[in-house]
Amino acid sequence: MPPLKSEAKFITHLALYLALAVLLPIGFHSFGMAGRIFLPMHIPVLLAGFLVGPWCGLIVGLLAPGLSFLLTGMPPAYAVPLMSMELPIYGFAAGIFYNRLKLNVYVALIVAMILGRAMFGVGLFLLGMFIKLPYSAAAFFSAGGAIVTGLPGIIIQIIIVPIIVAAVKRNQQA
Repeated sequence: MPPLKSEAKFITHLALYLALAVLLPIGFHSFGMAGRIFLPMHIPVLLAGFLVGPWCGLIVGLLAPGLSFLLTGMPPAYAVPLMSMELPIYGFAAGIFYNRLKLNVYVALIVAMILGRAMFGVGLFLLGMFIKLPYSAAAFFSAGGAIVTGLPGIIIQIIIVPIIVAAVKRNQQA
């Protein structure tokens, strides 16, 4: 998708994906589905990167955890800085690999997810040097901790994000 030419369009899209990043977790939590398992905030951030571009994905990913915490109390306070490191990488990487490097949507998605999870682990290590966290970077990376806990969310992302990207692209061409 070509970059948006209009600042107003960019800001509108940014606001839309930021609102979705705050509202989608509320929906999941209202049905008792934990965010750490289903990763609902990740979907709008990834979509912002894929559909608007890397800078939109980065900004939405950077702002969403803090804004969501201020408005809803979710994610937990300790997770806000971690997610504020992870999610911008998701959005930026998705936009770069898909829009600029023209990788297949699935490849771009998986690379973005790996890079984002790695950044979360780095954040755990760094933040864990200063405060006590519920789990360590070692626990996060060992025995698939980075994958196993969020496996339902990862599966949802791998299924739904490419479908939405394809549908939006088809609609734009029509």
